[in-house]
Amino acid sequence: MELREKVSVALKQAMRDKAADRLSTLRLINAAIKDKDIAARAESNDEGVGNGEVLAILGKMSKQRLESARAYEEGGRLDLAEREKAEIEVIEEFLPRQLSDVETEKAVSEAVDEVGADSIRDMGKVMGLLKAKYTGQMDFGTVGPMVKARLS
Repeated sequence: MELREKVSVALKQAMRDKAADRLSTLRLINAAIKDKDIAARAESNDEGVGNGEVLAILGKMSKQRLESARAYEEGGRLDLAEREKAEIEVIEEFLPRQLSDVETEKAVSEAVDEVGADSIRDMGKVMGLLKAKYTGQMDFGTVGPMVKARLS
């Protein structure tokens, strides 16, 4: 089952369960996916976004909420921080399991070897391969410096 279908099924179930908070988060996810569909159709006569792009949308939404929760905690608004964390939990239900640090390092090593990278100039190739294989499974903000260190 595609991610888009899983979100739709979960949305319908949240409506039946009258779970208002979960429902609002699922509607936000659905809206973000539809926005991306519209943008994709405007650029080309495509059918919309695939699973890879849906994973990227979900990852971005999760990251945004994590940053918001930190800001709310720093500002002393714990009630709003808790709401953001609850939204993160709903979003992460649809994301694949995050790779551990050891698994991430192994994936970086394999990608460097597969591309045949030997200098920092090849960083884009390595990152492209990692994004193609591990979208939604690793934080590329932390992987970038790891790749850079490996190639330096």
